[in-house]
Amino acid sequence: MKILYVTANPKPEEMSYSLQVGRAFIQAIQTASPNATVTELNLYTNPVPEIDGDVLAAWGALQNGTAFTDLTSEQQAKVGGMGAALEQFLAADRVVFATPMWNFGFPPRFKNFIDAIVSAGRTFKYTEKGPIGLVTGKKAVHIHAAGGVHSDGPFKFAAEHLKGVLGFIGLTDLETIWVEGVAYGPEQAEVAKDAAIAKAKALVNDFLSDSVLV
Repeated sequence: MKILYVTANPKPEEMSYSLQVGRAFIQAIQTASPNATVTELNLYTNPVPEIDGDVLAAWGALQNGTAFTDLTSEQQAKVGGMGAALEQFLAADRVVFATPMWNFGFPPRFKNFIDAIVSAGRTFKYTEKGPIGLVTGKKAVHIHAAGGVHSDGPFKFAAEHLKGVLGFIGLTDLETIWVEGVAYGPEQAEVAKDAAIAKAKALVNDFLSDSVLV
């Protein structure tokens, strides 16, 4: 089984609650399934290019029949970088995301990753009845850390954003693990982290099982 672990936090692991819970989950997976292959994509050491003028111009040129090798070097690097992230995502059987909440949203580099995996013809297609997701047979877990408590409030839209995007491309088997209230003090933060780790470990067997929600 191939597992992709996507992280989006520039902090060292020991200073990030999302990364600590994510590491505990990955370690539990490896204990339960020693033959699983884990690929880690740290978006701060290996950033996915953002959609900018070069990318938009390159996409337009490619749609009009220009060969990839005829794009500028900048365009090739950016489009190629987005394509590499997409291929990593498509190759994985299971995906784990670990993100912090920044001002109620994601770090921009995580949004860049989302932009890379939403690809017409690869992860979804348009039909006469509307768009259809093409990503099937995968499961995902999203570990989301927040200073406040937002899982049942109006500011949970970053987690809902990811859920909506993954559902759009066909990946509907998603579990969200909140690590929240970590700014309320050291004791509360540790309680939140331990509870999230316990929840993550309880999901391991189901995460590795063949059954997938559709």
